[in-house]
Amino acid sequence: MEIILITDIAGVGYKNDIVTVKAGYGRNYLIPQGFALLANASNRKIVTENVRQAAHKAEKLKKDAEDIATAIGDLTIDIKTVVGESGRIFGRVTNTQVADILKAKGFDIDRKKITVDDVKSIGTYSATIDLHKEVKPKITLNVIAAED
Repeated sequence: MEIILITDIAGVGYKNDIVTVKAGYGRNYLIPQGFALLANASNRKIVTENVRQAAHKAEKLKKDAEDIATAIGDLTIDIKTVVGESGRIFGRVTNTQVADILKAKGFDIDRKKITVDDVKSIGTYSATIDLHKEVKPKITLNVIAAED
């Protein structure tokens, strides 16, 4: 089933994309929740016109995202966490922790746009920030043991 996305949906696509999904997912979830429209001829024309009008705004958003990405650059964040004797951490390093540290450094980024690698022990890991569908900078997470 082909649908037109009204909002960005992780793992499916971005706003105004025409994507193919399973019929039940589209009919029972995406369309009733208002996340998508059926991709018929009239809806395609409407979306094409909306995309044409929004092209200028999208270029500005992309430029802003690129500015933030260059400001972040090769940022390394130290995250202190409780560690057991074997070097494994208790709990997890979450995207909320990363977002809070970025906010303290002056970057106001929504936690939902941050994807953290699976962190199980102290060491160096990476996180991806989804600023724009074409701008996804990576930052380095340095997980260290918290001193008691």
